[in-house]
Amino acid sequence: MTDLATWTVTARNLPEHARNPIHTDAGAQAAGFPRALVAGVTTYAYLCHPPMAAWGLDWVANGGGEVRFRRPVFDGDLLRCAPVTGDDGDGDLGDDIVIEARTDEPEQPRAVFTVQRHGGRLEPMRDGEDLEPFTVLLDGDLGADYAGRAGDDLGLCEHHRVVHPGVWPALGNQVMHTQLVRGSWIHTRSIVRHHGLAPVGSTAEVRSRVVRRFTAHGERAVIDVHIAIDSAIVASLEHEAIIELP
Repeated sequence: MTDLATWTVTARNLPEHARNPIHTDAGAQAAGFPRALVAGVTTYAYLCHPPMAAWGLDWVANGGGEVRFRRPVFDGDLLRCAPVTGDDGDGDLGDDIVIEARTDEPEQPRAVFTVQRHGGRLEPMRDGEDLEPFTVLLDGDLGADYAGRAGDDLGLCEHHRVVHPGVWPALGNQVMHTQLVRGSWIHTRSIVRHHGLAPVGSTAEVRSRVVRRFTAHGERAVIDVHIAIDSAIVASLEHEAIIELP
């Protein structure tokens, strides 16, 4: 166990997120926001810092949780990843915790991450609309330093040369971006489960299926995603996004 403390970082967009106009000042302003929204997957990567600091590679290999994005985090915001439950009385983490992403904006929190030390068993994909599978090299933008490039100095995944857990919802976003969205779009929620460590440099196969479509503040889609290396699934997701803004 490691003492639990609030972790603070200046939120920023990664260059690859500019493909979604909402992560640029011009695109965000066209959608009614004051400036560029930070990608949800980057906020998620920041929220992974406390469980990774406390539980190390065990959580990277076997953990998970559900993240919900309630309000935007803007580029340049001072973001505090603050544990609000799960303290055992000594400042240490229990088995489950809730971490809130907080800024200096009036309405808080911006995102809520309900963390599970053990993410649970692999669930089969539900019935739905199969999307096109693809393979991806887990390196560079999708490697160990995903959070490091966004300002996280923990360095756990870089040291052990394993893929950062923030990559898994980033791949869910890649499915959304390449196969479902139209124009600006917003990642709203993910349930992420880890089923093993993924060495940097591995080639992963990404399989996905649309399991629900509905309208709420825009057109939304929910997809199930399985990410496999050498036929062994290392991560699975339920991933939701507004794929077309009103």
